Amino acid sequence: MPGLVGLPDAELRGLVGRLRERSETVATAESLTAGLVCAVLTAVPGASAVVRGGLVVYATDLKSELAGVDADLLDRHGAVFPEVAAQLAVGARRRCGATWGLGLTGVAGPDPQDGVGPGTVHVGLAGPSSVTVRTVTLGGDRQAVRAGAVRAALAALATALG
Repeated sequence: MPGLVGLPDAELRGLVGRLRERSETVATAESLTAGLVCAVLTAVPGASAVVRGGLVVYATDLKSELAGVDADLLDRHGAVFPEVAAQLAVGARRRCGATWGLGLTGVAGPDPQDGVGPGTVHVGLAGPSSVTVRTVTLGGDRQAVRAGAVRAALAALATALG
């Protein structure tokens, strides 16, 4: 699974190890990646000590119903919006009882969604004291965009962990 998104096994083991050393956990709320972040993390032996779980919220209504994203926000801006990623991250953290929450929304393509072009990805990270969002624009086909989104999410978490 790690090779699927182009991350070295050692990098993933290091990320899981840092979480374990800090006695911290992570959970996800994923739209365009449909659980791929969780799948990549749990491919690492020992990940069960730090991965609490994940929500696959591919359908827009589930972003609100399962992850707690504000329905008015979704109505006003659509599912691919930076604040949606932030709220997905907060929702993952709260619903799964984790130290860290990752929220991903974007357009894998090939067609635009709600006026947003393919390759646009918003990654939210909710931690004990802050919530951040990083927006990236990725090239390539659906698989390349989804793999890049996973890498961006795990990089955000790794940076936060130091």
